[in-house]
Amino acid sequence: MMNFSLSAAQEELRTRAREFARTEVLPASWHYDERDEIPLFLLERAREEGFLNHDIPVEYGGLGLGILDSVLISEEIAAACPGVATSVFDNSLGFEPLLLCRNEALKKDYFRRIREEGKYICFATSEPTMGSNVAGMRCQAKPDGDDFLLNGTKFWITNGGIADYMTVFATVDPQAGHKGIGAFLVEKSWEGVEVGEHIPKLGQRCSNTAGLHFRNVRVPRHNVIAPPGEGFALAMKTFARTRPVIGAFAVGAARSAMEYAIDYAKKRQAFGAPLANFQAIQFKIAEMYQKVETARLLVWKAAWEADAGHDPTISASIAKMVATETAMEVVNEALQIFGGYGYTRMFPLEKLLRDVRLFTIYEGTSEIQRMVLAGHALEKYVPAMPALDQFPLMRGMDLNPKDSTQGSSGAWRCRMCGHIHYGDEAPAQCPLCFFPQTAFKRVWPADGEE
Repeated sequence: MMNFSLSAAQEELRTRAREFARTEVLPASWHYDERDEIPLFLLERAREEGFLNHDIPVEYGGLGLGILDSVLISEEIAAACPGVATSVFDNSLGFEPLLLCRNEALKKDYFRRIREEGKYICFATSEPTMGSNVAGMRCQAKPDGDDFLLNGTKFWITNGGIADYMTVFATVDPQAGHKGIGAFLVEKSWEGVEVGEHIPKLGQRCSNTAGLHFRNVRVPRHNVIAPPGEGFALAMKTFARTRPVIGAFAVGAARSAMEYAIDYAKKRQAFGAPLANFQAIQFKIAEMYQKVETARLLVWKAAWEADAGHDPTISASIAKMVATETAMEVVNEALQIFGGYGYTRMFPLEKLLRDVRLFTIYEGTSEIQRMVLAGHALEKYVPAMPALDQFPLMRGMDLNPKDSTQGSSGAWRCRMCGHIHYGDEAPAQCPLCFFPQTAFKRVWPADGEE
């Protein structure tokens, strides 16, 4: 039985997250956006309120909340500031590979530190010359006894400038593609780790982004999250569980833009009437509402699959692609309703538009999601309908051979143009497309009916 209702605990969690977003995140976000600076105090407050690190498993001392809980929290915080939401959730992204790995000693060690000592951890796959092509990374992990020596650079790393720990994906052989990739937990304090300056961005300016450079950084065996050859699959499993949350960011931002547009349309007068009275504006708002609701349902479905232990890869790609593209459409239309005022920095639409532009890029571009979905549809999807060359007769022939009035013992379909020929054998040539007899396949009686 399907049930779209939230539990009492989840309703309470969402209410608390919304209050936090409205009263603490929203008032600070414009100021820190202007300064292009992460408001660290908000991350600390999110930790205190249980919105950061909430998904550390109970067996490691955490609350053990799931992906759907992350989605609820993230939508509310992103509604106030997508950049803050990105940095709040980044700890979960950073330790997701740790959660999924088999290194139990490493889990116990670092989950305790993250939880008790308030440590930040970031996720590092991207490089200056490698974005979507994860298998093409060049950052190298050279075996050295039981240890590994890291050399190379990671780029576009959310919270890279503030993280105490780093989940770093690197390869033992750049020519080996995905087969050479491993994952390693690195501490910023280790010799050879260098953190770059904050990267200036168009939007999400309240979220820290930096490069990381490694020069002969020794990673002990204890800190291997995934041995070489297993890192790529771990990264993909991580994305399948975190992409629904990116969708939630987008839903939150789109919802805010819609709400601002509704408020403005009710109060702004044009041609002697409120904008909301005009059908053109009503249609825009109706489509905004539909898109936000649709995107949220897809996000919730993907999150539910992840929490239920199913493989959420396909649903996560759908949710991430649809929700992030929805955010672009909804925020852009909301700004259109505001007209010239929406284009100014006195109203929230221009910041939202700058912030949501990143959603279709990070954690797998929209193009990557389409590749994932196309690959699934073309190679793994199991159709319910028969193949075209097995399509049953719909006209001109009774499906029951015993009651047939056609006076023939078979029917043949041309696999090129679909022409049906009745007779004991296929014609030498199709009368419609002129393909030879080999293009025909018998479709009646079906195998086993003779």
